[in-house]
Amino acid sequence: MGAGAPAIDRFLDALRDTDRPPIRRRPDPAPRPPGFGPSVGRYLHLDDGRRIFVETAGEGPPLLCLHTAGADSRQFRGLLEDPRVTDHHRVVAFDMPWHGRSDPPDDWQHRRYTLDTATYAATVLAVADALELDRPVLLGCSMGGAIALYLAAEHGDRFAGVCALEGGLGSAGRFVEWTHRADVDHSGFLASWVGGLIAPSSPEGQRAQTLWGYASNGPGVYQGDTAFYSLDFPPIAAGLGRATCPLYVFSGEYDYSATTEMSRRAADQLGGELIVMSGRGHFPMSEDPEGLLEHLLPVLEKLR
Repeated sequence: MGAGAPAIDRFLDALRDTDRPPIRRRPDPAPRPPGFGPSVGRYLHLDDGRRIFVETAGEGPPLLCLHTAGADSRQFRGLLEDPRVTDHHRVVAFDMPWHGRSDPPDDWQHRRYTLDTATYAATVLAVADALELDRPVLLGCSMGGAIALYLAAEHGDRFAGVCALEGGLGSAGRFVEWTHRADVDHSGFLASWVGGLIAPSSPEGQRAQTLWGYASNGPGVYQGDTAFYSLDFPPIAAGLGRATCPLYVFSGEYDYSATTEMSRRAADQLGGELIVMSGRGHFPMSEDPEGLLEHLLPVLEKLR
């Protein structure tokens, strides 16, 4: 199953190219100059003993960023290194426990990682408290967008505003058993599984880096995240009331896991504003940060 995914992807790409006019990709950004980038990474030790990796850059009101399922804060590199954002905000992005450079429990080999709404929300608030973030703007994508919706409704007083990228009220189809099987190479399979969510016009290099993030996380992490998004969260989301802070729900045209209709329902239920991003995909901050900022910068200006 997993072994054939790359070959199938190449075959489908070739088939599409014969069936439609070529889609012009947006250019990759210019290479960064030699030397250190502007972001600083450090480990944050929470009161409960968990060790969280946090990246920060910039000055100003905090912008707290939540990555997608099975990924980590590398997805926000484009925002952490863009002065249009960091000149006005202290950008803070962290890896959830079990993800990226944040540690799992020492006995991880004897556990099955499963995320739930209560744990997720408590982790976000614990990080904000530990970093002494005063009413940050919360920016989450996919599962991060889902928990952002929850926090906007249940803890909106803690935030100056919430931006839910590709945020819906849950998606049952993302949890499947074969995303974590011993006979499937999860690193190759997950890159294929999420590749279809990327817009065809996204820059090639940023697309590749987005997929590499999915190829380099631990086994079972993606499935444990989708247990939150597909199983635990939907019945909770159905009972959410209106957001108690400004709420913006962003929807990419090519996102079939959190469709525009799903995002519209979330915005309507919680009283937020829907922003449809034509030509964008499911991971706008990593696959096409320039495209995201066309829509995000005006919102951040309003929230300031």
